Amino acid sequence: MQAGEHLLNVWRRFDGLPMDNLVKAWNYERAGLKKQRSVEQMREHREAYGLGGNCFDLALWLMAEFREAGIEAYAVGSGLSTEGAHAAVLALDEKGRRFLCDLGDQWIQPILVDSQDPAFSDSPQAGFFPGADVQLSAEPDGMTIIYQRPGGKLSVQKYSLDPVGEEAFWQAAEYSQHQLGKTPLIEVRVPFEGEVAHWEFGDWQSELSTSKGLFEEEPAPSFDAWVERIHERSGYDRDIIEAALAFYKSMD
Repeated sequence: MQAGEHLLNVWRRFDGLPMDNLVKAWNYERAGLKKQRSVEQMREHREAYGLGGNCFDLALWLMAEFREAGIEAYAVGSGLSTEGAHAAVLALDEKGRRFLCDLGDQWIQPILVDSQDPAFSDSPQAGFFPGADVQLSAEPDGMTIIYQRPGGKLSVQKYSLDPVGEEAFWQAAEYSQHQLGKTPLIEVRVPFEGEVAHWEFGDWQSELSTSKGLFEEEPAPSFDAWVERIHERSGYDRDIIEAALAFYKSMD
């Protein structure tokens, strides 16, 4: 089931906005002791440099946009304050139905997760995640989502649907900003032959996930070529991409 227009109008403000650790690396060098950006800073950085952020950045930002639009929303997550943490948002429509909103994993649109609702579906559904059908399975402690990709490849993500308190979520976000990782990563939804595909750069290679399968791109021939390719896909400021990639290069 698709979310209503009121909720989707807010969600669409983030269309084409990447999830990455490039911004994390760039901001780490310039921030003070506290690394997690405020929502106001994220908005300023998008306006000035085209930037998105990691899953915590995007969840905090999306939650703020929902609330300013009069939509009830709260944070959810898994493995908070660990290196494998993941953050998302649950938003309630005008009927009180809960929709999972995950910009960190670059979903195309929110999905209904209230298993008792007549409109809930546990069958594979297209149009919610780029390059894959999704199948929801309600669990006593949350929701498991199975991603079914072309060729029979499956992957799984589990969500707790319990609200995370504001203070605890900001603390988990701060922890995440200090975990820089060892290689650069950026993911973004992109238009591709009439559908929404998923482009990813990670560990110095890039690929496009589509409903027709996974297409690996030729490696860029130089550092500057990687900067340009990422800029073309993301819209990020070239100087920031260059600084972030140089940071990760220095860790090799």
